[in-house]
Amino acid sequence: MTDKRHQFDLTLYKEEILKGNRSFLGRAITLGESTLDRDRMYTQNLLLELVPHTGNSIRIGVSGIPGAGKSTFIESIGTYLIEKFNKKVAVLAIDPSSQLSHGSILGDKTRMELLSRSERAFIRPSPSQSNLGGVTKNTREAVYLCEAAGYDVIFIETVGVGQSETAVHSMIDFFMMLQIVGGGDDLQAIKRGIYEHIDMLVVHKADQNQLNQAKKEASNFKKMFHLFPQKESGWIPQAIPFSSIDKTGIHELWDIITKYKEQAVNSGYFKKKREDQNLAWYNELQQEQLDRFIKQHPLLSKGVNELNEQVKNSKKTPLEASKILENLLKKYSNSSYFLSRDASMSR
Repeated sequence: MTDKRHQFDLTLYKEEILKGNRSFLGRAITLGESTLDRDRMYTQNLLLELVPHTGNSIRIGVSGIPGAGKSTFIESIGTYLIEKFNKKVAVLAIDPSSQLSHGSILGDKTRMELLSRSERAFIRPSPSQSNLGGVTKNTREAVYLCEAAGYDVIFIETVGVGQSETAVHSMIDFFMMLQIVGGGDDLQAIKRGIYEHIDMLVVHKADQNQLNQAKKEASNFKKMFHLFPQKESGWIPQAIPFSSIDKTGIHELWDIITKYKEQAVNSGYFKKKREDQNLAWYNELQQEQLDRFIKQHPLLSKGVNELNEQVKNSKKTPLEASKILENLLKKYSNSSYFLSRDASMSR
């Protein structure tokens, strides 16, 4: 008897996702988060069918330290886009720390209760992996799945510390950083480096009596951004005050994003950015194939683990270990392995 849990109907998944079926979309993303070879094969076959139907969204990164109000902000702008422009909005997350903290930067969907009730919204909590590479690969594939399901705007929320910032840059078109009103010395914030990469800084929680201070801080950031070297895109980062409660700045924010996309498309930068995103995805898949190849050969896997320990204990330099690894890979590489993998992937 066939185990129904292991059945995968490629045609059904493709048809339902293209219809915008959120249930099948969620199941496809879950399948992609699996580390089983069988599930990875299913996911890649599905993506091969769906990628021609992708690329029509604007991919927006949203970052900020814990407490900056990212979820509230995204719910506010997401609801606005649905109600004002009838957009379809997806929210994804990158949080490599969730495995350690047993939580997620998105947490439960109840943190976006209003947005989650909309049939035109899809909210996906962070994958429960501690490895940043795995999290970003899953999130990138989720972006393509959401686009195939017809989502016009995709928000990718990141925790705002460490390497997650660099990772999110390789999968987005526009990057926003949330700063809390009175959140610290502006110049020190600039020195942290992340501000050199953003397209818009949002001075968040600019509610009522905080509005004037938020306007002042936004103005200071605008002046600082003009001191930075010109970005490859030619875009000068913007800074605005924003209140998720009072909706201050909500129209201006979307106008800025729209203006950025128009400028990037006209200059050819948008196309180049998407090409870079595709290359980053390919590099991740290359690494996945290499990891799988090593895992398929127990002796090779043992040798790699021993090299890791020798480098860690300073018994071998990274260069020495790299040369040994190169020889190990040559030893275990053979055409029959790749032919068998190609045959299994095509089925």
